[in-house]
Amino acid sequence: MKPTSTFILFFLFLTYSISTVIAQKMTPEQVVQKSMESYNNRNIEEFMKVMDSNVTFHNFSDGTVTMQGAASCAKFYTALFDASPNLNSTVLTRTVFGNKIIDHEYIIGRNGSKEAIELVLIYEVENEKIVKVTVLREESE
Repeated sequence: MKPTSTFILFFLFLTYSISTVIAQKMTPEQVVQKSMESYNNRNIEEFMKVMDSNVTFHNFSDGTVTMQGAASCAKFYTALFDASPNLNSTVLTRTVFGNKIIDHEYIIGRNGSKEAIELVLIYEVENEKIVKVTVLREESE
């Protein structure tokens, strides 16, 4: 094989490899995992990269919208991250159901608290962005 032919084959292979990597999309589960990792690292820039500009947060028990839009989300989570140096969420169980990811999370260090809380979060993902989060809290007796 001539050096020119080898170079052309290498160039074509490299171009194909790069375009394949660029074209690969994150699955809904990967999007939520990236969100979780950014949350645990308290990295608001990375956290917001997977939030849709029109993201909404909902209370499961009554369906009310508790937060709407990326600006509100960024403001809320920036304050939370700043007030929570030991913030950490662990996924106890995860269910993937199409574009919905259902996580049962165990969270510590929220707003400096030593008490753990458990939440179930239902994430809805479209086009590699979280568009809706429904939060289920355990009912008080």
